[in-house]
Amino acid sequence: MGSQVIDSDGYRLNVGIILTNREGKLLWARRIRQDAWQFPQGGIRSRETPEQAMYRELAEEIGLQPHHVNLLGATRGWLRYRLPERYIRRQQKPVCIGQKQMWYMLRLIGEERDVRLDLSDKPEFDHWRWVDYWQPLEEVVSFKRSVYKKALNELAPLVFPNG
Repeated sequence: MGSQVIDSDGYRLNVGIILTNREGKLLWARRIRQDAWQFPQGGIRSRETPEQAMYRELAEEIGLQPHHVNLLGATRGWLRYRLPERYIRRQQKPVCIGQKQMWYMLRLIGEERDVRLDLSDKPEFDHWRWVDYWQPLEEVVSFKRSVYKKALNELAPLVFPNG
């Protein structure tokens, strides 16, 4: 397993995954044993491209393989969020102060039953559902909201080409 990649500013390199169905709804997942919902996301390992990390996380977190999805596109650049001070582990070196994320928009072309939350040794999620496109902005933890808004705004034309 490759090590976490943290840039010189203290941001951990990460990918975010937004999965849409044919109706333009988004997969929204609940963190295991928490009342916290989010899009799948995960760290980029050393010697791994963001796209490779995205497909690895897709398999680990929601059980999907590349043939289950169409890659519609990604954000043009990195989106960053800072962690609230209480989440920063100052004793760890290097110190991670937040995430620097490349976001991907995927369309499910497989079946809903292909979504599996129980395929990894340490599942991240215990439940998922389809939600309206903008609903995650109301439900995500506050410190991630601005990044979610930027990603959803930038990637919306991929899901709704006619506006």
